[in-house]
Amino acid sequence: MYNLALLFIFSSFGLLGFGFYFFLKIKESKKLQHIRSLPFDQKYREYLRRIELYRNLPKEDKERIERTILEFIYTKEFLGVQLKVTEEMKVVIAFHACLLLFKSKLGGCYQQLKTVIIYPTTVAIENMHNNSGIYTKEKLLIDGQSTGDTVVIIWNNAKREAYHHSYNNVIIHEFAHEIDFMNGAADGIPPLESSKYYEWVSIIYKDFQKMSQAFIGKKDIGKYKFLGEYAVTNKAEFFAVITERFFESPNILKKKFPELYNELKDFYGIDPISNILINNRSNLN
Repeated sequence: MYNLALLFIFSSFGLLGFGFYFFLKIKESKKLQHIRSLPFDQKYREYLRRIELYRNLPKEDKERIERTILEFIYTKEFLGVQLKVTEEMKVVIAFHACLLLFKSKLGGCYQQLKTVIIYPTTVAIENMHNNSGIYTKEKLLIDGQSTGDTVVIIWNNAKREAYHHSYNNVIIHEFAHEIDFMNGAADGIPPLESSKYYEWVSIIYKDFQKMSQAFIGKKDIGKYKFLGEYAVTNKAEFFAVITERFFESPNILKKKFPELYNELKDFYGIDPISNILINNRSNLN
């Protein structure tokens, strides 16, 4: 009887837990339905029209990404440090974040992400440095940071890069890290279908190794100059940098690294050259 009573108690707790989880999922689903039914604020479009990546999207893609932008804005917490968070900040950050997912097989809207922290200018953070077992504190200047459930964005850089198109974009960079975190540690391998894994690793890591050797030896840098030395920090940074170049300077990336371009095109489900119609910046090198 005692064992039966325990079994009954544990079963009851299990049912209650399942019921509560089911209730939360229904509540979340209704919230998303409500968000998706909201009209898209015309003021939001005024901000978006200043962004070349948005202006050049086909009409149906504009409508599709606008739905995702609303979901991002209403499901993430935005915190300002030494500034007041504005609607412009939310829309600009949400657009670039959603650009990476709205046509990919991953879908969703960064479920693991809870908070976006916005600083006005470059911020110094404390970092523990290990030198042969001796730990020391050092201050690092950062332009952005991603830790899985939190993204830090430096607004003056983000705004400049969003409205004045170049091949750097800190928002895209940090949200590429967020995608990398989706399957665990940030290692330059985002969530992939099992059939795509070997091809991704062989192509992406091959270029990472070649680039690392070029910068270490300070010779034969050639086409790797386009990606910049920061890309060889580690494989996670390499993935974030090539994602920036894919969306910001696709023509050059395709010309210099056709295999990388095709892998990213397949992963993100979009061809920026034809789908976003980016102006050809062939003079950048």
